[in-house]
Amino acid sequence: MVQLYNLHPFGSQRVVPCKQEPAQFCCGHDVLFVASAAASCGVEVFAVRREGRCEPLGSFATLGPVLRMAYSRAGDYLVTIEEKSKATFLRAYVNWRCMSAGSSRVCVRMVGHKMAESYTETLKEQMSIVEMALSDPPLCISCCPVNGDLLVGCKNKLVMFCLKYLVINQNLTVLDFERSLIFHIDNFIPAEVAFCARHIAITTELDVLILKLDVIQQSADRGEQCTYQVSHTTFLQLELDEFVVCQKPVELLGEESKLCKIPITLESTELSTEDKKHFQVQYLLFRHFTPDQSPFGFCEETKLHSVQFLPVYQTGRCTCVSRTTESLLLFSLPHVGYLYSVGKLVELISTYQYSERSEQAVLTPQFLHVITSESLQCYTVRCSAAAARDEDPYIDTTVKACPPVTLDVCTLRMQLFIGPRAICHYKNHIILLTKADTEDITERRKPSRRISRKADSNKSRTNSESEPGWNLYIINTVSTIQLYREMVDYSRTYENVRTESCIHLLSEAHLLVRAAIMDPSFFKSDDKEELLRAFRESCAFLGDCYSRFDTKDYHLALPYYRMSGLSVAEVLERLASESDEIQTYERGLIFYLTHSLNEELNEELSKELADKVLQIFYLADPMQLPDIICSPCMKNVCPLTAVKYLCKVEDIMPSVVLTLTKAFMALKMGDLTMYECEMNSHKETMLACGFIGQPKLLGEYREGIVIPTEFAVHLKAMQPGLLVAATVALHENSKIELEEADMFFKMLCNNGEDMVPQLLVDFWEALLVACSREEVLQELLLRVTYQYVWRISKKQLPETKPLKTTEDLINSCDHFGSIFPWVTFIMSMESLLDKDCPEDISKLQSILCGQSIDITAALPILDPLAEAGHVGLTVRVLCSTRLGKYEESIDQLLRQCPAAAVLYAQHELKDDSRAVWWNKLLPELCERARLTRSDCPVLISSLQETLSVVAMELELWDFLSLLPEDGTAAFFLPHLLHCSQRKQLM
Repeated sequence: MVQLYNLHPFGSQRVVPCKQEPAQFCCGHDVLFVASAAASCGVEVFAVRREGRCEPLGSFATLGPVLRMAYSRAGDYLVTIEEKSKATFLRAYVNWRCMSAGSSRVCVRMVGHKMAESYTETLKEQMSIVEMALSDPPLCISCCPVNGDLLVGCKNKLVMFCLKYLVINQNLTVLDFERSLIFHIDNFIPAEVAFCARHIAITTELDVLILKLDVIQQSADRGEQCTYQVSHTTFLQLELDEFVVCQKPVELLGEESKLCKIPITLESTELSTEDKKHFQVQYLLFRHFTPDQSPFGFCEETKLHSVQFLPVYQTGRCTCVSRTTESLLLFSLPHVGYLYSVGKLVELISTYQYSERSEQAVLTPQFLHVITSESLQCYTVRCSAAAARDEDPYIDTTVKACPPVTLDVCTLRMQLFIGPRAICHYKNHIILLTKADTEDITERRKPSRRISRKADSNKSRTNSESEPGWNLYIINTVSTIQLYREMVDYSRTYENVRTESCIHLLSEAHLLVRAAIMDPSFFKSDDKEELLRAFRESCAFLGDCYSRFDTKDYHLALPYYRMSGLSVAEVLERLASESDEIQTYERGLIFYLTHSLNEELNEELSKELADKVLQIFYLADPMQLPDIICSPCMKNVCPLTAVKYLCKVEDIMPSVVLTLTKAFMALKMGDLTMYECEMNSHKETMLACGFIGQPKLLGEYREGIVIPTEFAVHLKAMQPGLLVAATVALHENSKIELEEADMFFKMLCNNGEDMVPQLLVDFWEALLVACSREEVLQELLLRVTYQYVWRISKKQLPETKPLKTTEDLINSCDHFGSIFPWVTFIMSMESLLDKDCPEDISKLQSILCGQSIDITAALPILDPLAEAGHVGLTVRVLCSTRLGKYEESIDQLLRQCPAAAVLYAQHELKDDSRAVWWNKLLPELCERARLTRSDCPVLISSLQETLSVVAMELELWDFLSLLPEDGTAAFFLPHLLHCSQRKQLM
């Protein structure tokens, strides 16, 4: 469907002061080339100034009438197909600008001709004509807008010439061409070709073929050919006897386009072997039309025209290069135009149904201009939308958006002209050739009287000679800002009648400005700031539409408002008046407010606006009230009004989150009675889980940091256990990260970043009970271990009473083990005066008695306790034991606490470590007892216990071999007897 709007994209128009009737013309970077249709063949060159003013730069003669011409900005050259003596010639005009300086020198040379040293010094001041010899007559030409390479269409082939820059000396570089590649296409006569960054479009009268040249890495000899062997049948009409069989319309995309059955053979003709590239052809699109494919019925003159590539621009830079080949392709039938996006994929963007038979179409980044027999028509295009989506395929997010490329086609204007014949464009200028028929001229001279052709043929001829019926116009399209303003004003007529039309027109205005911003000249333009303002304004208008209207794309209100740069308060003020009147709020506004208020924003709404937001959600989506009330933006909301709304919602659907939110509001009002009533209405475990549904009750995000709320401060003082339990629940449900929780408790307790408050240690201990992720467990175990060690070594008591004792942790958490008897024995020998931080000591020992902590990672943390008396001894022995160093542990105990050695052995020396009893402990005790001469009853007692165990484990002879030779027989005899009796009983 085509949307028709009577806007004014065309501004002033000027006549190009051509001396003779134009046959061909084309635009350069800042010039207009006009080839004469007169017998004296030549090309006039005009400089195009601001507002379409044309100033003659000069002219140069051609070999004959110009049949085709094209300009390449890369290389600044003009290429023509000229005819002389029924033969056609391909010529490139290089350095033509020297004419404007008054030089008349011309050099004619063949492609690849070596520059003679005798005239290289004068090349700067002369125009060069480069003739390119071809084995077949050239039919059509196209210059790549990116690198200046030239593509020539001939019968059954295409020839590609690469643009070369030849360095003659330090002060002189000249252009040349090299014939590099030939495409052999059997039974194929190209009518038009288009070439852009290795994308090639070829049309015949009814066929379109889009190809891509891919560079392949291979070792190949010069002249190697790459052929696609396919059937020779083409999509042409086949005459069978007296019948004519017509093929149906066909469209083949991607890999399927190979089925077009058009064989292509590549022939490399490069002379240089250095850096020689090898190509293969990739088929992208084939489309075949039929003569009757017209909405106006059968038409024998149906044929394709105006094939054109347009490079895609992204944010002021051209991306149509060999690495990123993205461009738009236009081709047209008399009554229908087709616009494709050509890149990694080929996709039909828009189809244009013309109101009249078209003669020619030209594509620009902002418009499609079409001429018919009576008018110049202007359509919108989706170039900027395609470019934006190519640059960011995920553009439709909560942060940014872009109107779709599939918007209905929009006709902006149909401007009447008499006899449009040809059209081209340069920047914001449209160059239009009109040529009135003889009848039209006569009709204009005598409008009151109808003159037949037959009666006044001679007079008409005379009038035609005296008053030529042609003109070449430069038509200025109005500035982007001016047309944008007109489109915005026009859109207001649809606001309350046809909302989709309003959105459509505003989308077109947005794309118009976006295209101007994407133009490479944007950063140097004088109206850069005005365009940026218009872009933000257009985003705001679209945000208004999606928030006010009931549309399926209501979610787009959020990204468009964000792109506009408006604050939440500014958006509310824009919508306030209308919303107050109708008291209904569409999904777009609710979606925008929900996301904006629930995210990290450094914005506080005024009391009036905050209360307005409260009312909006109460009417539109009351279940979101807790989320909205807890938003940092809503700090100034009236708590009494909030409680009133919450109570009404709770009557319908009660929840713990609503209760907690009401308690929060009660704290804001200072009503502790109401607060306690709300908090006592649920068990503490339910309240802790309730915070999962609304984490912002405890903390709000500001620049990535969780700031404690008044609620959290109150819980810290009155219910620290609930606060810790709630934070654990938030962590386990991925509502808060471990590092965020650390910062939260440090800020809450105001201990400074380097100080670890007891409440944070309580959180770590509680999280150890609940957490099951191994990486988090190890991190927590090391953190609490470090804190216990720090306090013990500094003799620093916690500032508040711990929420859990060692016994509580042992009973509720597998990571805290029961303290071993030998550890308890060692600690019992310490005097009461030396027992500092007893709870931290027992918790540390409990962790080391457990099996969870990675003892290797904990060793550096435990190092400060190495010399800490009995505590240090237990820590060292526990670590050695966990590492399997039993003998080292026994040595440490025998040195510092021999009384605990046997207790240690009884608890630890089992199974595979059983042999340590007789291999290590027994010899050590015997040796130490001998040295002390029985002065140490502890050693004697330990030796007795050890002998009892060994006698039960070893054979008699093995046991006897372990006894010292200088020992007292009476001491060992009872144990020997016991060992012997055990053997007899067995």
